[in-house]
Amino acid sequence: MVDLMENHTLVGEDIQLVIKGNVLAVLSSKNLEVISSAIHNGGCKKTKAIINTQVFDDYGDLRLHKDPVKFIIESSRKFGNFDDFVGMVTYASIKDFALVSKKEGNLGVSVIATAGCTHSESAGEKIEVHEILGTINIIIIIDGNPTNSCLANIFITSTEAKTAALRDLDIRSRYSSDEATGTITDALVIAKTGFGSNIVSGGPASKLGNLVGFCTRKAVKEAVIKAKVGGFSPSRSVIKRLKERNLSLEKLAYEASKIENISIDIKELKKQLKMNTVMTSLLLAAARLDDDFKKGLIPKELVDVKFLSNKFSEKFLDSSNSSKNKIIKQLASVDLPPFTKNILIPFLINIHLFG
Repeated sequence: MVDLMENHTLVGEDIQLVIKGNVLAVLSSKNLEVISSAIHNGGCKKTKAIINTQVFDDYGDLRLHKDPVKFIIESSRKFGNFDDFVGMVTYASIKDFALVSKKEGNLGVSVIATAGCTHSESAGEKIEVHEILGTINIIIIIDGNPTNSCLANIFITSTEAKTAALRDLDIRSRYSSDEATGTITDALVIAKTGFGSNIVSGGPASKLGNLVGFCTRKAVKEAVIKAKVGGFSPSRSVIKRLKERNLSLEKLAYEASKIENISIDIKELKKQLKMNTVMTSLLLAAARLDDDFKKGLIPKELVDVKFLSNKFSEKFLDSSNSSKNKIIKQLASVDLPPFTKNILIPFLINIHLFG
């Protein structure tokens, strides 16, 4: 089967984004100055080719990690033989890439992103890795002449923009359910054409930093949404949003069953969460409050969390229910965050999911 080639024009003179088979390549007729965290020829380089290579499932995670560079080099040959190309690798589909370009005067930026968030993480947490099936790879082309220190500043700005994109979509760490800052194998390549006078500032408020931040945030967000594996729709269900916070239906049902006389049917619970949108929205709001509680971000006016969260139960439990006080006392045995459990139990009782 012959691979069809797909071409897209980027900022700068004679720079193309080309896709062929499992390889996405940025090809330039002139040398680009590059700084990158790429696994092949990372660091500071001059190159005419930047390659992002997709690994197919049948290649195998173990085989890849024994010699990723060999796979990248073999894949690069779809475009001929390059001496010093910069290469990245991903399990995300390169056909689901996002490209965002923007120009201001003589300064232009193109950002290409591929994304899979199956191994999203929050930097600084404990991470145990058994396999890697997703990553966020970003290629930034700057048609301009930032200094080396400016390029280092752009590394920071673009990373901030990537994290902002993940937070726009409420992506959570698979390891802690905290807000994700990236994935465990992200790679970033920044290339400049060297055209024009020196640019010394790459912070978010600078002209260049603003262009890079805008394009990166938009490209990463689009790539995450488009990804067929590990993709996250902005309109994904409340049930999925709760599961990403380590609040699966199974866990909710198990913990709720600790309350005397409550028996949960998971299928019925799922149905009711879809139907009862008011209570379901309150449950998601409670989960967000619990995020703040976990981080110690409860405002001083709300300092007595136990008292405050218990008021949710008192409010939503029918005051005529003779077992109301007994139920509230039993909530202490439920191993769920405070606001979530004090919304969940009244919700289950009010929709009569109890025996």
